[in-house]
Amino acid sequence: MRTVLIIDDHAGVGEALSLLLSLHDIEPLYAASPEEGLTLLAARRVDLVIQDMNFSADTTSGEEGRALFHRLRERHPDLPIILLTAWTQLEQAVALVKAGAADYLAKPWDDAKLLATVENLLELAENGRALRESRHEQRERREALRRRYRLDGLVFESPALLRCLELACQVARSAAPVLVTGPNGSGKERVAAIVHANSSVADGPFVAVNCGALPGDLIEAELFGADSGAFTGAARAREGRFETADGGTLFLDEIGNLPLAGQVKLLRVLETGRFERLGSSRTRQTTVRVISATNADLRAMVRAGSFREDLYYRLNVIEVALPGLAERAQDILPLAEFFLAGRAALSDGAREALLAHAWPGNVRELKNAIERAALLAPGRVIGEADLALPAAEAQASRNLDEPSRDAVVAALASASGVVSRAAQSLGLSRQALYRRMERYGLSADA
Repeated sequence: MRTVLIIDDHAGVGEALSLLLSLHDIEPLYAASPEEGLTLLAARRVDLVIQDMNFSADTTSGEEGRALFHRLRERHPDLPIILLTAWTQLEQAVALVKAGAADYLAKPWDDAKLLATVENLLELAENGRALRESRHEQRERREALRRRYRLDGLVFESPALLRCLELACQVARSAAPVLVTGPNGSGKERVAAIVHANSSVADGPFVAVNCGALPGDLIEAELFGADSGAFTGAARAREGRFETADGGTLFLDEIGNLPLAGQVKLLRVLETGRFERLGSSRTRQTTVRVISATNADLRAMVRAGSFREDLYYRLNVIEVALPGLAERAQDILPLAEFFLAGRAALSDGAREALLAHAWPGNVRELKNAIERAALLAPGRVIGEADLALPAAEAQASRNLDEPSRDAVVAALASASGVVSRAAQSLGLSRQALYRRMERYGLSADA
């Protein structure tokens, strides 16, 4: 049950508030003095505090309430606090709200307004606690993954990429083919290399071939090799990538570009481990872990007849769907700092521009943008102009109602960290604002 601590030296106030809260499924705790309240807080979980501003007879300065507030904030920085104040302490209460108090209510209070304020703050506290717990869980999962597996220094913070890497590492020890899907530049080869590094053939070679970078009539020779005279220009016999990768992993990037004739041979290799070089009748044997990747819709290609259905299901035993950089915005700034490697610093404007950009070229585009900026601004602060990002495209990529990081920070500051007020000023729901705060790496006291 949700719990509210009332700290007030007037027993009648404590009794009235306790009755009001208990009638609405909120457990009240009552303390008649600051020390008693702090003792209760040390012993019990409390979701919200309602505190008076004066605790001594004939005292109206509010100094006791201010001192209690700062002690509470020091010991429990995330605990929402409502101040109960007479008009004589209004200035003091407003100052404490600016210092982080959730709200203030004048005595005598309006029951409906007090209940609405308490309910809103309890919901916000629950959302904030869930957000902190989620971040803590994500951090622990990342650390556990890094301890258990070889991730080759991959930089990531987003839950989306964490899930992909957990799946990739989980299936790495098996011999099952893995299909890595995702847009160009999103890091498919890095994921394939991580699968290899944690596989049972990690000591063998890792051989990558881009099926999209070769003419269609040369792909088969590239994969399976060719005997001398097999085609014009084949002056000598050459081994293919399957032979080169024997005992290791073969990474087939842009697998959708493989012609149908090559697809038949590839299916046979996957099923039997046997193949023939072009121009040769000699059957060769290989043991290779195959990881393929594509940015194409292979299901649509199967329906169109340009990709074999049996090969698709053979390759797609395990699919690791890698999201584009725009879908894992939490990775943008850590990656940018990694690519900078201390050569320069990012200004707030540059950070905002990086987060606002759509990144159609994904991680590859981000790396190029940072490298260019580091060359143009060596040893100094990189501004938005140094990034040379297409302003129109960046603006178009953002929903017109989407607040920028600066707008969120300003709204939180104006609302003294009270998320419900900040959300209202931005025209968002509390949940929507929490999502944006998580994306921008902000807390309520940002």
